[in-house]
Order: sequence, then C-alpha cells, then structure tokens
Amino acid sequence: MKILEVKKLTKIYGSGEGAVKAVDDVSFSVEKGDFIAVVGPSGSGKSTLLHMIGGLDEPTYGHVYVDGEDLYKQNEEQRAIFRRRQVGFIYQYFNLIPALDVRENIALPVYLDGREPDEARLDELIGLLGLSDREKHYPDQLSGGQQQRVSIGRAVINSPSIVLADEPTGNLDSRNSQEIVELLKDSNKRYKQTLIVITHDEDIALQADRIITIEDGRMSEYGAVRT
Repeated sequence: MKILEVKKLTKIYGSGEGAVKAVDDVSFSVEKGDFIAVVGPSGSGKSTLLHMIGGLDEPTYGHVYVDGEDLYKQNEEQRAIFRRRQVGFIYQYFNLIPALDVRENIALPVYLDGREPDEARLDELIGLLGLSDREKHYPDQLSGGQQQRVSIGRAVINSPSIVLADEPTGNLDSRNSQEIVELLKDSNKRYKQTLIVITHDEDIALQADRIITIEDGRMSEYGAVRT
C-alpha cells in the first residue's frame, strides 16, 4: 500500500537568470513501512526534498500525496495539524528544548496538539530508547547519543505515518551512529512507520530497503537494496 507519492516535485528559488532549481521534477512512491535512504552530494537538494515531503516548504510545482491526500491542497493550518500528527522529524542538531527534561521533550508534540500524553506509551518508549534512568535530565546533562534518542522519541510519540530524518547521525561517533540507526529501524518495524533518511553514510544507506540518489536537484536513481 502506497503511503507516499511524490509527483513532478519542483522547487525554484529566485527568478529570471538567477533562478535555481533546488529540486527538479522528482517523482517516486513509497510503500507503507518502507525504509528509504536519500543520498547525494551536499547542495544536491536532499533537504529541500525532505522539507517538501514533510509540509515545511511549499513546492513551486508538483504534488505530495500522503495516504492519497494532496498535502499542498491543504491550507497552512491544516498542514500544521498534518505535521504534528502524521510526520515525525529528526534533525542532525537534535533541536531539543533546553528548559524541558527528557520526558517533557519527548511528549512535546502531544502537548502542542492540545492533548495529554498516554503515560503508558511514554514509559514504554522511554524504556525502548534506553532513557529510563535519564528521564528527569535536561538536554545539557545528556550525551549527543542520548539527545538524539530523545529526538527520536519526540518524532515517534504521536505514531506518525512517516518519520523524516535529516542526517540523524551526522554529529555522532560510529558506535552511537549505529545505535541510532538500530533504534530507527526498530521503530520502523515495530510501529510500521515509513522511514525516510538523508545520509552521507554509505553503511546506513545500505541498510535501507531502497536508495534514492539526488544529483543537482534531480533524482538519478531509485533502486532496491535488500528484499
């Protein structure tokens, strides 16, 4: 079952002779529960593509369908609700709230949606992330790997359909990087969440179901890695 369809997606910055196509006529589809790696050189348009898939950056042309619904036919308020409930974002620099502890940072998307968290699910998630003895710690009391675990928890707490990760291991050493990848893969399989990861790490990309290669804003390849 297709969870995501991207059709002729294009993003142009500027106009006239100075116009730059950051993403140029990209089309692909993703099945529910797939793990997709997006690779390509710096400046190739990978992050812009991810932001458009997640409803953060409106395309110049093209469409993004999530569960058959055209994301950019929604108004901004509808897209904000979509982002809170259907998409989990993980970034290289963690983006945690310094004044909130581990438990509060993970539960933040639930609070922003005007709800109270399911404490049993929150406990389960904190345990799966290996943070049970750190749940009252603040971000500056955590290692980089622990902070990224918190950001993963925050991304999946709402049980989103799609998790988008932009270089999630870029600031981590090799041991922590592999631990984070294993956590993402576990979430992908345990909760049937579609996972799309931008990475420069070939070892991470080769663990995906499929790899999308982006060069100069265009998709040059979309191939299977494993079955």
